[in-house]
Amino acid sequence: MSTQDKFDAAADQVKGTAKEVVGDATGDDGLAAEGKADQLRGQVKEAAEKVKDTAEDVVEKAKDAVENTAEKIRDAFKK
Repeated sequence: MSTQDKFDAAADQVKGTAKEVVGDATGDDGLAAEGKADQLRGQVKEAAEKVKDTAEDVVEKAKDAVENTAEKIRDAFKK
């Protein structure tokens, strides 16, 4: 997860919490609901970035495994 993506997700969650608190305090149900939606948006962004990071890790490990296997095959034919 890039630093900017982490910041964006956290900012949405903080902004949403603030809106929800202000909405609850002032009796503005619309603002409170908007705040909950912002929090959810931040959580979804965070989850999506974690999935992206995991997929990138899996691809990198697969690439390394293929390279290691290819090297072993080349070494076997050199003998």
